[in-house]
Amino acid sequence: MATRPQRNPELAAAAKNLNSAAHHIRRAINKKLDEIGTTVSTELGKAKRVAMTKGGQAKRRFDALLKAAETRLKKANADARKSMHQAVGEAEKKLLATKKAVTKRVAAKKAAKKRVVAKKATAKRAPAKKTAAKGAKARRSAA
Repeated sequence: MATRPQRNPELAAAAKNLNSAAHHIRRAINKKLDEIGTTVSTELGKAKRVAMTKGGQAKRRFDALLKAAETRLKKANADARKSMHQAVGEAEKKLLATKKAVTKRVAAKKAAKKRVVAKKATAKRAPAKKTAAKGAKARRSAA
């Protein structure tokens, strides 16, 4: 199905650019969050190995602290992902709403323009009809 060319190509290009930017931002933030998670996990693993060599009570304390840190990290990572997805989703919703509003405005302007053109066309045809009617009336009276 052939698509109709946009009336305002700059607006269409801007909408497309905003949409692709939102997707790129989402991808970049996901990548950074993954990198942070792997880095922190690596560092925690190193600290865990060092603590395991010492043994005893220190090991148990460290294990408890490590477990708490890991759960906080997972929670923070999940919260960051969730808030990022919400922000990008809201931006996409705003983009769609703006697109709809602009489309409505353009449609209203088109309808108004069609009415004006139709009025002008009927106004131009009316004098021709009147003169034709006058000519027919004159022919009748002459006969």
